[in-house]
Amino acid sequence: MSTTGPTTRRRSRWPDPLPQLLYLLRWLLICAVVSALAGTASAGFLVALDWTTRTREAHPWLVLLLPLGGLLVGLLYHYFGQSVARGNNQLIEEIHRPRDVIPLRMAPLVLLGTLLTHLVGGSAGREGTAVQMGGALADQLSRWLRPGERRLLLIAGISAGFASVFGTPLAGAVFGLEVFLIGRLRYDALLASLLAAFGADWVTRAWGVGHTHYHVPVVPALSAAGVGTALLLGLLSGLTARGFTAAVHGIQGWFSRRIAWPPLRPVVGGALLLALVWLLSISLVPDIRRYLGLGVPTIVAAFEAPMPWYGFALKLLLTSLTLGAGFKGGEVTPLFFMGAALGSALAVVLPLPVALLAGMGFVAVFSGAANTPLACTLMGLELFGLPAAPYLALACVVAYLTSGHRGIYGAQVVGEAKHLRYGRDSGRPLAQLRR
Repeated sequence: MSTTGPTTRRRSRWPDPLPQLLYLLRWLLICAVVSALAGTASAGFLVALDWTTRTREAHPWLVLLLPLGGLLVGLLYHYFGQSVARGNNQLIEEIHRPRDVIPLRMAPLVLLGTLLTHLVGGSAGREGTAVQMGGALADQLSRWLRPGERRLLLIAGISAGFASVFGTPLAGAVFGLEVFLIGRLRYDALLASLLAAFGADWVTRAWGVGHTHYHVPVVPALSAAGVGTALLLGLLSGLTARGFTAAVHGIQGWFSRRIAWPPLRPVVGGALLLALVWLLSISLVPDIRRYLGLGVPTIVAAFEAPMPWYGFALKLLLTSLTLGAGFKGGEVTPLFFMGAALGSALAVVLPLPVALLAGMGFVAVFSGAANTPLACTLMGLELFGLPAAPYLALACVVAYLTSGHRGIYGAQVVGEAKHLRYGRDSGRPLAQLRR
């Protein structure tokens, strides 16, 4: 006699694919919108920035308007932009502690402020503008998402802005994952970051906007001398990044203590910058205009022949004064300039080709200043090619380790200390660290 009981269905060892498929399709749609917004914004920004740069170069007298340009930028942010004045740090803070949706005004304000800075000859970059536009535009979609998904959306916007302005989608994707938490990556945002970065880069290119190409024609086989050179250049790049970070924060602090009314700070800074440019042009550096603005032609020249020994230090001085005084723009392209100039200058004493050394410095100084060694290594591979990978990775990692626990983004949090002796700093924002 047999008995039968209720049949029990054996659970499948495989998860139901439907939720994963719906999740993928959902984020494909979200990131398509983010990509369209950020890529279009970056394309328009790059076209406007190119026009601004050509206008300044065609009319050198515009540099005389540095104090006036500083006043306009200062007034713009004082009366209309106090809610978005923290820029990239504000985006990072919202990732760590979500509170309020980023005001949409961040995008047009940083765009206008950056163009004004470059029009009058301020030494600044463009990554901050693209990242802030991408993050602000993406965050407007958070009203229709679940509360826990806003962090992913902000990371996607940052990745989209970075990737589209430099034409490096892999680096952009990892930059968004790496920039807000030192020593750790947030893998739950990996899909959104990749989709947004590649999509925004495609949109920017679809608008017909190209990017600068750098050529590293010869990469020697890795040797003991090559490893030693990469380690040395990484060390010097980390120290350069550390010096730049200290200079920017120090100048910002000096202006804040000495000048109570914020719009006056870039006016005084513009006057000091103009006086410095004039003194250098009549004494030591007759081609001082090469060091103003983005300086992309000078970066390209660094890959072709050794730069003067003082080139990287001069760019560091001009950029730290520009940004520390309150002008707008990014830090990354000036960091590229400093690194490429440093590596290029060392080609007269180091046993590697000038283009390779310039490329290593290009990404290593950025790695140390932004605390993003993985993104910078990937950027080097996208810009300079796979054969240079060992040299680029060594230089970026050493620069990251030797640049200290401070960086250009004070809102970064130490997820994993760079050194065991600094383990007590884990979980603290960089703005609270003083080493």
